[in-house]
Amino acid sequence: MYDVNLKHTLAEFENHMKAKGLFVESNLSDKADILVENISFNSKEIVPGTLFICKGIHFRDVYLKDALSLGAFAYVSEIKYDIAGDVPYIIVSDIKEAMAYIADFFYNEVQSKLKIVGITGTKGKTTTTYFIKHILDAYAESVGSPVPGMFSSVRIYDGKTDEPSRRTTPEAFEVHRHFKNMYDSGIEWVVMEVSSQALKYHRSLGVEFESACFTNMGEDHISDIEHSDWDDYFYSKLKLFDQSKAAIVNLNSDHAERIYEEAKKRTDTVLTFGFMPEADVYGYDLEPDGINMKFKVRTKDFDEQFVLNMRGVYNISNALGAIAMAYSMDIPVSAMKKGLLNTDVEGRMKMFFVENKNVTVIVDFAHNGMSLQALCESTVHEFPGSPIHIVYGSPGDKAFGRRKELGSVAGKFAACSYITEDDPGEESPVDISNEIAKHVEAEGGAYKIIIDRHEAIKAAILEAPENGVVLIIGKGAETDMKRGLIFEDCPSDSEHVLEVLANDIK
Repeated sequence: MYDVNLKHTLAEFENHMKAKGLFVESNLSDKADILVENISFNSKEIVPGTLFICKGIHFRDVYLKDALSLGAFAYVSEIKYDIAGDVPYIIVSDIKEAMAYIADFFYNEVQSKLKIVGITGTKGKTTTTYFIKHILDAYAESVGSPVPGMFSSVRIYDGKTDEPSRRTTPEAFEVHRHFKNMYDSGIEWVVMEVSSQALKYHRSLGVEFESACFTNMGEDHISDIEHSDWDDYFYSKLKLFDQSKAAIVNLNSDHAERIYEEAKKRTDTVLTFGFMPEADVYGYDLEPDGINMKFKVRTKDFDEQFVLNMRGVYNISNALGAIAMAYSMDIPVSAMKKGLLNTDVEGRMKMFFVENKNVTVIVDFAHNGMSLQALCESTVHEFPGSPIHIVYGSPGDKAFGRRKELGSVAGKFAACSYITEDDPGEESPVDISNEIAKHVEAEGGAYKIIIDRHEAIKAAILEAPENGVVLIIGKGAETDMKRGLIFEDCPSDSEHVLEVLANDIK
């Protein structure tokens, strides 16, 4: 009988590394039969009986020393540490791969008892994650099952905790701990947003997916600390299909043919979606309906109208991806319809209205050139002739190409850019803003640099002309700002807008 709480000996962990082809050498001394009570790579989270993992390019032997002093009895590493003396060790060839398999083994492969779906892509991951989550919510309700679990860049829900996310996909130890909580809570379905970094560095290695959606492919996250080049970024994302029973591919994405061909090599079932009649899940007859969007979907099994509880043509594409995932798993159309109608994504396409000027304010997480381009094109389509103001910045210390991308797109579409801070980190927000401004200017665009984000939002709204549209992008529902190495609390962009509407609109 399956026992999710079964403990394993140190020798069994050694054998597991051998089975996965990662074992190099070991010295278990007289501790081979000791049960591993805990696994951790954080020396501050040690309890007696911990198997400690030495990971990271910044790892220092003092961390191992601290862990041993607090009760760790053995360690796993790519190298031996003299400071550990005769402490038992297991040396592996790749510590990041080892972490994923150690986590899965420690938690008794509990993920295999869950039905997990995965989403990756350059843009639209989080929105698609929420769409399929709400579809599965509706299905679970109809059959009397618990609410599905979720990993997203906004929140993590595991049946026991519902908390904000710090990163799209956590480290493997945290991922499998949440899987354990989900299983203990009776959860059957899990929705998992999977970043390219998580795939590259094996945080989701070994997880078995029922269905996996590749929303689209663009250029982002290419830097010295992320992906070395476009190919590294692309092939990292494709790894998701290696772990999935079904691959879901967007025919309207750039590089769709390459994605489709790779998907066929990596998994048995491939379904396509898009606005082309040849798509397996074909979206057509898109029609704005107040704050909603109506659209029709045709497959070989149904031809139905759906209603989406948010605007934006690109969100229809995200919805089609979620429908295709649900379709691949035989989820009823009724659950698809109910789920999409009820979906509300924190910080995505939040609309506000300044009635005395007929100005529409939209808060969205669009944070790279590709997503801003899609948002602007959708805005032009849905608000023809309306001048556009855009409030945005770009993060410090990473994704340096976004500064050109965002500035260039805004320079083409915006009557005025309001350039502000967006997690500057250890860089100067003024320097980042000036760099963005050069690319706005190169496209002939107007701009203002207002570092205080609230003041930038306020100015963009108050200065918007009659019938204008204000796009506030990049932060969405986030309630912190990274300044230096510290995440400082701050209002969300929606809260900034509400404050302006309450206090500054006459």
